[in-house]
Amino acid sequence: MTSVSSAWAKLVAMAIAPAVVSFLVAATSLAQAPAGTNPAVRGNPGGLGFGRPAPLPAGVKVERNIPYVENGHRNQVLDLFLPEQPSDQPLPLMIWIHGGAWMGGNQSSPPVVFLVPKGFAVASIQHRFSSDALWPAQAYDCKAAIRFLRANAAKYHLDPDHFGVGGDSSGGHLAAFVGTSGDVKEMEGDLGNTNVSSRVQAVIDWFGPTDVTLMAQQSGPHSMIQHNAPNSPESHLLGGPVQEKLDLAKTANPITYIDKDDPPFLIMHGDNDQLVPLGQSVILAKALIDAGVEVTMKTLHGAGHEGPQFRSATNQRLVEDFLSLHLKAAK
Repeated sequence: MTSVSSAWAKLVAMAIAPAVVSFLVAATSLAQAPAGTNPAVRGNPGGLGFGRPAPLPAGVKVERNIPYVENGHRNQVLDLFLPEQPSDQPLPLMIWIHGGAWMGGNQSSPPVVFLVPKGFAVASIQHRFSSDALWPAQAYDCKAAIRFLRANAAKYHLDPDHFGVGGDSSGGHLAAFVGTSGDVKEMEGDLGNTNVSSRVQAVIDWFGPTDVTLMAQQSGPHSMIQHNAPNSPESHLLGGPVQEKLDLAKTANPITYIDKDDPPFLIMHGDNDQLVPLGQSVILAKALIDAGVEVTMKTLHGAGHEGPQFRSATNQRLVEDFLSLHLKAAK
């Protein structure tokens, strides 16, 4: 079991009932952590938003905790990673949304900072947690952040016509949701720059939930979460047991908003994921393909929930090539 799965389990454990705490902790390698270490801190910062900020690559600078809502919640901030040497042309932007079961995590070390020396800017969004506000607050925050970045594109030397969004785990869900619901009025919220579009031109979804009402059904015998339980992460997000919140769950499902004009998707998911079933990505990819949307889906054999496979040189190249094709094509 990877350390990030332990981190997810510990994060969820802090917020849910003791019976489920015991279930999650027993299913992880927390007890095997070396003495004096904190298994909730990742060995390789980034990804799901746990641990210390990772060192920046050479030539990269960061501006942290930029508010994207005036006088907003403490979590309505983002970090922006830019080249130290200004580009001659406005940069395409990759926006990352961290994971953490919609309950925690931070934006300090997105796993796509490697793109900055390759001609991109990278933004990393924080959002309100389910303990702060129920769905769709998290969607409203992500869309407000995108609108803020687009409204301030000239200030930060960004190309407002070439924005991508991505995320891992719960952040993958939010990225997919943003990708399919761009400019859907009832899901935009009113958190600033409402005259600016929240649409994006490319989406990367790493092992994100899609239809939370099906997660229990799709889970195997080794699943680490009882998804229909009233204290599951999905139930916390919706404000009650998933199967009692079917109408609200439908509004959180990226499939609800799919149409042929949606941006291209790159979906990556491990086939040994015991937190978010692989089937969640399969149903999303199928629905996108059926609508005529361009989709690349890669199943990582043997990979669990996150892990080093997602950040291998091969998969970094896949991410770079996908974004270069869709965010730099018109340059």
